[in-house]
Amino acid sequence: MSETILTEQIGNLVKITLNRPDRLNSFNDEMHLALRKALESARDNGARAVLLTGAGRGFCAGQDLGDRDPSKMDTPPDLGTTIANFYNPLVRLIRSLDIPIICAVNGVAAGAGANIALACDIVVATESAKFIQSFAKVGLVPDGGGSWSLTKLLGEARAKALAMTAEPLSAIQAAEWGLIWKALPDETFMKDAEALAIQMANGPTVGLGMTKKAIQAAHTNSLDEQLELEAKSQKLCGETSDYAEGVSAFLEKRAANFAGQ
Repeated sequence: MSETILTEQIGNLVKITLNRPDRLNSFNDEMHLALRKALESARDNGARAVLLTGAGRGFCAGQDLGDRDPSKMDTPPDLGTTIANFYNPLVRLIRSLDIPIICAVNGVAAGAGANIALACDIVVATESAKFIQSFAKVGLVPDGGGSWSLTKLLGEARAKALAMTAEPLSAIQAAEWGLIWKALPDETFMKDAEALAIQMANGPTVGLGMTKKAIQAAHTNSLDEQLELEAKSQKLCGETSDYAEGVSAFLEKRAANFAGQ
């Protein structure tokens, strides 16, 4: 595994840490490929949840612009190819995994770094963290799914303003607006984030995965299509051992011991 990504197994949880703290964990090609490999490995090895965070004082500053500096190139960089080869596959992978992915934003999340965080299922951040759509500062448009997620989560007016002004949005305001789940105290942030991720990893992860897919599908489904999807998903969940265990635990007034099956 590349040193740009650190992985740690915590029971049923895999914790993945972006590890270029000297560059605010900005993406280069190596880190892109290593992160995708870590996510795929977590899925293939039976992890029941993933916690994604960053090393050092920030989560991710987006693309390492030193690798895409026109002054050091004979021709303009093909940023469309960069997005097609690296960012789009990463966002699609995060959205397609059938396990919960929790993002713990431990500091600034800028540019594509902010949007990779927003692609995750549950986002928590330190109260001191900031989300910055920094693309306008360098003449670019939001990528990493940012133009989609900002609009879906905040509406057109706020999405346009954040993208066009590159104004930092505090984690507290992001939580109040519904862009993220919670802003947590800096002092207990990682402990609280890990506790949430472990809760997800020890939960009924078949049902949680289907919940993820159903909510994502609601963006484009009609009501009738969504009702049909709910029925099909509920049929499959009702056949799992986790459902049987959950009902038994409820009737016996005890904590459930889910196996993710």
